[in-house]
Amino acid sequence: MNQTAKNKAGKPKQKQKGFISGSSAPEQKISMRVVEESGKPIQSTFNRTKTSPFGLFNHDAAERLQRSGPNEVAHDKAPHALVQLALSFKNPFVIVLLILATISYILDVHLAEPDERSWKGVIILVTMVTISSLLRFFQEYRSNKAAERLKSMVRTTATVLRRTNDAANPQRQEIPMRELVVGDIVSLQAGDMIPADIRLFASRDLFISQAVLTGEALPVEKYDTLGAVAQKSADANPAADSQADSQADLLDLSDICFMGTNVVSGTATAVVVATGANTYFGSLAKNVVSHKRIETSFDRGVSSVSWLLIRFMLVMVPIVFMINGVTKGDWMSALTFALAVAVGLTPEMLPMIVSANLAKGAMAMARRKVVVKRLNSVQNFGAMDVLCTDKTGTLTQDKIILERHLDISGNKDESILQLAWLNSFHQSGQKNLMDIAIVSHADERGAAAKLLRYSKIDEMPFDFVRRRLSVIVEEQGGAQLMVSKGAVEEMLAVCSHTQQGDAVQVLDAKARTALLEKAREYNEEGYRVLIVATREIDPAHAKTQYKTEDEAQLVVRGFLTFFDPPKDSAAPAIRALQEYGVAVKVLTGDNAIVTLKVCRDVGLDPGTPLTGQEIEAMSEQQLNEAVKYTTVFAKLTPLQKSRVVKALQANGHTVGFLGDGINDAPALRDADVGISVDSGADIAKETADIILLEKSLMVLEEGVVKGRETFGNILKYLNMTASSNFGNVFSVLVASAWLPWEPMLAVHLLIQNLIYDISQMMLPWDKMDEDFLKKPRKWDAGNIRRFMIWIGPTSSVFDITTYILMWTVFGAGAMYAADGGSAGQSIMNSGWFIEGLVSQTLVVHMLRTRKIPFIQSTAALPVLLSTGIAIAIGCYLPFSPLAESIGFVALDKSYFYWLVATMAGYMILAQTVKTIYIRRYGQWF
Repeated sequence: MNQTAKNKAGKPKQKQKGFISGSSAPEQKISMRVVEESGKPIQSTFNRTKTSPFGLFNHDAAERLQRSGPNEVAHDKAPHALVQLALSFKNPFVIVLLILATISYILDVHLAEPDERSWKGVIILVTMVTISSLLRFFQEYRSNKAAERLKSMVRTTATVLRRTNDAANPQRQEIPMRELVVGDIVSLQAGDMIPADIRLFASRDLFISQAVLTGEALPVEKYDTLGAVAQKSADANPAADSQADSQADLLDLSDICFMGTNVVSGTATAVVVATGANTYFGSLAKNVVSHKRIETSFDRGVSSVSWLLIRFMLVMVPIVFMINGVTKGDWMSALTFALAVAVGLTPEMLPMIVSANLAKGAMAMARRKVVVKRLNSVQNFGAMDVLCTDKTGTLTQDKIILERHLDISGNKDESILQLAWLNSFHQSGQKNLMDIAIVSHADERGAAAKLLRYSKIDEMPFDFVRRRLSVIVEEQGGAQLMVSKGAVEEMLAVCSHTQQGDAVQVLDAKARTALLEKAREYNEEGYRVLIVATREIDPAHAKTQYKTEDEAQLVVRGFLTFFDPPKDSAAPAIRALQEYGVAVKVLTGDNAIVTLKVCRDVGLDPGTPLTGQEIEAMSEQQLNEAVKYTTVFAKLTPLQKSRVVKALQANGHTVGFLGDGINDAPALRDADVGISVDSGADIAKETADIILLEKSLMVLEEGVVKGRETFGNILKYLNMTASSNFGNVFSVLVASAWLPWEPMLAVHLLIQNLIYDISQMMLPWDKMDEDFLKKPRKWDAGNIRRFMIWIGPTSSVFDITTYILMWTVFGAGAMYAADGGSAGQSIMNSGWFIEGLVSQTLVVHMLRTRKIPFIQSTAALPVLLSTGIAIAIGCYLPFSPLAESIGFVALDKSYFYWLVATMAGYMILAQTVKTIYIRRYGQWF
């Protein structure tokens, strides 16, 4: 019997950790309707749901949809716009700014004397918070809307029976899953997702994967009402008189299937008993799934960098406060200035920059017909350094051609095509590409290739353990015939004889070796090979229902050979990915010989393959070592594909998986970025993070490039802002210890930071150097820290020269010596404000590339404009009508000659330090 059938209702089994493990609250809240339906006469379910085996009328279904709403669970939707707006303020940097704004209000307004009260600091801080949060909200709201539009391009459907107003006969219809209603009659086959909570009333060898709910690897068998009663009787357990005695047994109900699970094999017809939020999966959405979403490497990277900068701020701000308090003696002023420094160290635009970059990347990929279901996967796509791909339908075309139908000696035999047609035509499950090729080839040959006199009795559907499919047919007035086809080794395991012409011989070791050798020869020619076998069933043992253990004592009749040509885009896509530092590995359920041939055809060096049988015998440590040197993994089960993906991740790789079949779902779920195609199985599309709407694999290269551009622009902001802020703080420390007053007032620091941050809004539209895109990139908080410490102080060198310049050449020192008043401070503040803002903004062009700026690499036009405007505003402020009110004075025009010389020196020093840094550490960002 099929091994997967051992895990049946009523038998104790050890639960693995899944979405529901360890949480009883959702189970207690689940509607008891599903439990009450199980095991009762099916007519009672039809009565309650007001339906029949013939399905709903279209108008009735429309009315029910209007009343109950779409068949969707809560977490599938983006939050309401007001909720998104509120969440835009939920960020550690924004919270820091709000705390600083509150403190500024207390110090500058609440505790200050009436004639000294100033709202400037509070207004600037609130403005910064508002701009940052509103821009983030705008980007994320637009991204969510765009994501919804993109997702609508990927249709996940259900097959239902519906009736028109004037017809009693039901018709099969493919409808969007969200339009399903209670009472709908749904048809299921291998590869389908269970679209709602349903009760079976007809099924054949139905195996359901419930891993999404339970975490259990093996699929479980489900039965219609009669089958469930019979199975329950056979597996009677004194401790379980009713399957519904305990909520813990809810998922063991044999005639109930739950939304979100998927059909591994078999067929069924069922009635929908619950949809949307009323399903078991829907009850989990708010309580478990939406609150325990797995944190991606992208999330962890953003968090680690954010807290690095916050810790740095918590260290530096008290130091600034103490030095200013001790040297100036005005502790209140020192506190105000320290708070302004804290603002200067806060990269409050980071959430907006991240959201804008991810949204821009997703929209750019959408123009290439790539649907990004989760925005974070854009960066993961760029960070990917290993792409695992299935072979069939991904590297090869999704159209297989039946080349030959041969007897056991390799001679063309029309009877083999006839038997193959019987098997493929009469199977009721999801026809794979080889079944389609067989039926199409027979259609081309005409009636002579079809044994129309046979009618179907039963079938044993394909599954990924047996790797074969059998149908039982009967000739009118004659004996029953079992016709099986499947993978060579799995078929030989259940065969006992061979037949050529009318001669039947025992399948001994010599004959078995000869058959295996012939199959190998076909494989080496690039053909996929199936064996066709039959068994005539004695009338005394004939029956209407068969089980997989009946697949025994079969007679090998011949071979089917299929040609599966590689996609035209496969070879250039693999070559391009390798040029961008992405290793390609093939994970397939097909045999190794055919896979090696396809790999060589697409320019992939296959090396020595590793088979599923070998993987099964390996420990996790052994597999982790083996995957380092293996390119081709053949004859894999779905769970073995997942094991390979996890082994690669354990070795520190960011792993993508490209697949479109039912057997790819576990690996798609476990990969860092799951990629599927629009023509893939429902479960594959639902599990994937990214879906390709066109068949060319070249979009993979473009996706990798866009992912790296997105990540690179995020890193630019982080590195440039962190280093500039550190340089400013270092300069403040020097000035605090030397100058008799602050080099800039707190309000000046706030204005400078506001102008600089606004100038950075265009960074998501910047270009990345080609050499940056050639290698996968990951978050590296250590490099950001090192970058900040190396590059930051370079600006301080010229900040100090500016202090000296303003103190000596422009008379700030002389004015202080004369009267100790504020005139000298205003000159110092104005001069350093301009130099600090210009250098901080200009250095964007120095640090955005490892090349020589403006000569070897120039920023995109939006960045040139935004930084140019920021510099112009900064230079104008001390000469503007607002100058006096914020403590600035107009400087002598000769100042700008000195400014140009200072900036020239700064750019030369920054380029020199950058070159040394790159030579020492081998990287820039």
